[in-house]
Amino acid sequence: MTLPTDPPLQKLQFYATTSYACGYLEGRMAQSLIAAPHHLIDAETYSDLIQLGFRRSGKFAYRPHCEHCNACVPVRLPVAEFQPNRSQRRAWKQHQGLTSEVIALNYHPEHLMLYTAYQRARHTGGGMDADDAEQYRNFLVQSNVETVMVEFREAGVLKMVSVVDIVRDGISAVYTFYDCSDSGASYGTYNVLWLAQWCHSLCLPHLYLGYWIADSPKMAYKQNFAPQEGLVDGEWVRLKADQV
Repeated sequence: MTLPTDPPLQKLQFYATTSYACGYLEGRMAQSLIAAPHHLIDAETYSDLIQLGFRRSGKFAYRPHCEHCNACVPVRLPVAEFQPNRSQRRAWKQHQGLTSEVIALNYHPEHLMLYTAYQRARHTGGGMDADDAEQYRNFLVQSNVETVMVEFREAGVLKMVSVVDIVRDGISAVYTFYDCSDSGASYGTYNVLWLAQWCHSLCLPHLYLGYWIADSPKMAYKQNFAPQEGLVDGEWVRLKADQV
C-alpha cells in the first residue's frame, strides 16, 4: 500500500505501527499507517484523508497498512441510489418509536453507561469491555474534525448513540453503541438507515461505513447495504454483488 502524496497532505508525516494481533481475522497480524501530527488534521485535511481510506479514532487518523493483506476495503454508500431491502424496511418500521437528536460532541455519563454495557455484551474479553471512562473519552469524545453525536431514545430512555464525522462529501459513521438487552431489536440496521436518510437530507452524496472485510463476521452487516463503492487500488469503484 503506497503512502499518500497528494499536495494538501504533504504537511503530514505517516508512520507505520509495529505489528499487532488483527482484531478481525483470527491468527493474523496487522499494521496501521498513522497520520501525524494529529493537531494538523482538521476537518478539511480529514476530508482528504478519508478519500484515501483513512478512518479516525479519537484524534488519530489511520488506515490499514498490512504488508501481505488487503482484506480491509473502505466502503461507502451512495445515498441517492440506496434502496432498503425488505428486512431493512422492517427494521425501520420496527423502531419508529425512537426519537433522534443531533448534539455536540461531549462526555455524558449516561452515554458511558450504555457504551460499557454494549462492550460487555458484544466484545467480552476483547480488551474493550473494561469500565474505563478515560479509554471511552480518548476513543470517542476527542476529535479535531467536525464531529457530532446522535442520540436515539424511546420513551425518554437512551437506546443508542452514534458518533459521526461530517466530511466534505458525506458523513462518516465512526462508532455506534446501543442497548443489547432487547434481543429482537435491530438498532444497528436502523442506525445506518437513519444516517443514510440524514446524509441525503444534507445533500451530501456518501455515507462512509468504514472497512468491509469479507471473512470477518463482525463486518458482515455492511454487505447488506447496496449499492456500495469501495476503495480498490487507490480508486473508488462500484463493487459488484459478488464482491460484498
